[in-house]
Amino acid sequence: MSKSDFRTDCLKRLKGLSPSTKNYRDAKIRSTLETILKKLDAQKILAFWPMGFEVDIRKSIKILRREKEVYLPFMDGVSFKMVPLRYPLERKAFGIYEPRDSYRKYNLIDVAIVPVVGVDGSLRRVGFGKGMYDRFFPTLKTKPFTIFIQSCACRTMKHVCDDYDVQGDLLITSHGVQSMRKTNVKRTSRRGWNRPRQRVGRIFNFKKDYRRTF
Repeated sequence: MSKSDFRTDCLKRLKGLSPSTKNYRDAKIRSTLETILKKLDAQKILAFWPMGFEVDIRKSIKILRREKEVYLPFMDGVSFKMVPLRYPLERKAFGIYEPRDSYRKYNLIDVAIVPVVGVDGSLRRVGFGKGMYDRFFPTLKTKPFTIFIQSCACRTMKHVCDDYDVQGDLLITSHGVQSMRKTNVKRTSRRGWNRPRQRVGRIFNFKKDYRRTF
């Protein structure tokens, strides 16, 4: 399976989700996200303004802005830079909403919240194929704790991504949380499939996500 084929399959799955359950799914993800951010005590956070079938985290952003420094991506050529979240937002290319530009350079954050189309076996990101996050992350002083957000689980245990693709620390879906910490324990499903079991770090005591993989 190529990364392109996997992306196509994930997009089909995401677009096929029932609109009637979107609010419920998004609320579960926001609740988990807010709990994790509270445990991390992150002060500087890069978020994203949702579009289309992406998880709607706007309520979480509103809560975070009361006490934290929240940034959003600002399109800059083939990549983006991050700028402080200020209202009103303007609709730009690809239907993305952005704050006003800032001439100050920001390159240090504690946490990055990143939307994903899919993830591979090493928890590397499959996005829309434009590579903007892949170009942005090397511009940061240090790698932030990276949280991937996904409406439903779409993951392959194969390694289809490239080394330069962004790697997450946690993946949050409406079914729970996955982390990069692996064990040798295997779980056998009712259909007889064996899947590597993954544990979330001690500070994240959440339900693991064992959705069907590719």
